[in-house]
Amino acid sequence: MSRPFLKMNGLGNDFVVVEARDVPFEPGIAQARAIADRATGIGCDQIIGIAPSATSEAYVRFWNADGDEVGACGNGARCVAWLLMEASGRDEAVFETVAGRLSGRRAGDKVVTVDMGEPGLDWTQIPLAEEMDTRGVELQVGPIDAPHLHTPGCVSMGNPHVVFFVDDIGTAPVAQVGPMIEHHPLFPERVNVGFAQIIARDRIALRVWERGAGLTKACGTGACAALVAAHRRGLTGRKAAVMFEGGELTIEWRESDNHVLMTGPVAVEFTGRLP
Repeated sequence: MSRPFLKMNGLGNDFVVVEARDVPFEPGIAQARAIADRATGIGCDQIIGIAPSATSEAYVRFWNADGDEVGACGNGARCVAWLLMEASGRDEAVFETVAGRLSGRRAGDKVVTVDMGEPGLDWTQIPLAEEMDTRGVELQVGPIDAPHLHTPGCVSMGNPHVVFFVDDIGTAPVAQVGPMIEHHPLFPERVNVGFAQIIARDRIALRVWERGAGLTKACGTGACAALVAAHRRGLTGRKAAVMFEGGELTIEWRESDNHVLMTGPVAVEFTGRLP
C-alpha cells in the first residue's frame, strides 16, 4: 500500500517523515535503504516514523540511511516537534523515543528548541569497549610519536559520539578518518565521529561523519556532543553557536538540571507517496 511522506530538513540534514499512528510503519533494512537512496529512491540521511504513544503525543523512531534503527536524531527531533505543534496548535510538544522522552517548544517561525535531556558521560553509557575517562579517551590517528588526531572526548546523546578537536576544520580528514573510527573496536555499537574547531568560547565549527549515514550537512546530536565535550575540557562556556556547512545551531548545556538544549530551524521540502 502506498503511503504519504513528508520530506523535511534541519540545516540540510534531511529526512523522510512517515505518519504511522494509524497504520504501522516498520521498514526492513532493504526498504529503508531503498527509500534513503539518493539515486534511485527519495533520498535522505534518516527516515522517521511517527507512531502512537500511550504516554505522550507520539512515539518517534529513527532509521539511518543504511537501514539501522538508532535511538536519537537531533535535527529530526526538531522537525518532529514542529510537526506535532503544527497539528495541535500548541507551542510545545512531548514525544517518546528509544533514547527516552524529548520535548520541544517554538522559538520563532520554523525555529524550534528541543530539550535533549542529560548527556551520558560514563564509559558504559557511550558505550566503550573498556573503561576510560570520557573527557579524553586513549585513541589516536597517525604515527604513535606524532599523531594527527588524538585524545577525543566521548558523549552519548541517546546515540554514541566521539569528538576530535582540530586546528582547522577545513583540512580535517572527515571522510578519510570518519569510517575508520566509526567501526573502531573501542565502540561496540559503532560511533558518530565529530571534528570540532574552537573558534571562540561561544563558537564551534563542526563536521560530523554520522554512523550509518556518512558525511552529513549537519548533525544535531553531534552539535550537542561537541559543546558538552568542549566545555568538559574548558574550551568553551556552557552555551555556544555550533556552525555547520548548512547553518548553525545554538546549544546550551544547562547547569540547573544538566539538560542539553538545542535550538535551530526546520524546513519542509515536499510531500509525496512511498513507492
